[in-house]
Amino acid sequence: MRLLLVEDDRMVAQAVRDGLTRAGFAIDHVGDGAAAERAVRAETYALVLLDLGLPRRDGLSVLRAWRDQRIGVPVLILTARDAIQDRVAGLDAGADDYLVKPFSVDELLARVRAILRRDGGRRDNVITHGRLTLSPVSRQACLDGQEVPLSAKEFALLELLLASPGSVLSRAQLEEGLYGWGEEICSNAVEVHIHHLRRKLGPEIIRNLRGIGYVIGPAP
Repeated sequence: MRLLLVEDDRMVAQAVRDGLTRAGFAIDHVGDGAAAERAVRAETYALVLLDLGLPRRDGLSVLRAWRDQRIGVPVLILTARDAIQDRVAGLDAGADDYLVKPFSVDELLARVRAILRRDGGRRDNVITHGRLTLSPVSRQACLDGQEVPLSAKEFALLELLLASPGSVLSRAQLEEGLYGWGEEICSNAVEVHIHHLRRKLGPEIIRNLRGIGYVIGPAP
């Protein structure tokens, strides 16, 4: 699941990005309001984490512009502005939630999960595929009713494949869904995650079409 982080403080951005990446999210990061506007036009994001005190264009103006343009991407404001009037202004401008710095990564992840649950659609529903079920909100996978422990990247990879059963996804497509801009990717990372998934779920669920990509077939 891809998120956009809009934050000009490099230390804060790195801490937030590290925490969200460990939780299995793919994070794109930009440092100013104008870049955030370009990113949202170019990509589809499940959520934007938006600072307010940004260079080039402040976060509140960016948020109001998105809502005026009927861009409905969920937005979680991350800011040091803790006055009541600032919170009211952010929520009235169209934010889904408002988190004041400093905050813990655990609280941030809880807020992110809550927004994704409220956002509706497929993210709120358990995905069922034959013997396999996947809950994007609880980050839980079960095979024949038994929970299968997966790493964050393994879960994210399985979610990508289950989003389009029967469709072959190339390694490049999977890397794009798993990793944010500028994130270092080992040359065989996808193959390693696929190997671990097949060992945990059985070799028949994920098929490798040599030289083409990977696919989860239609449910039996």
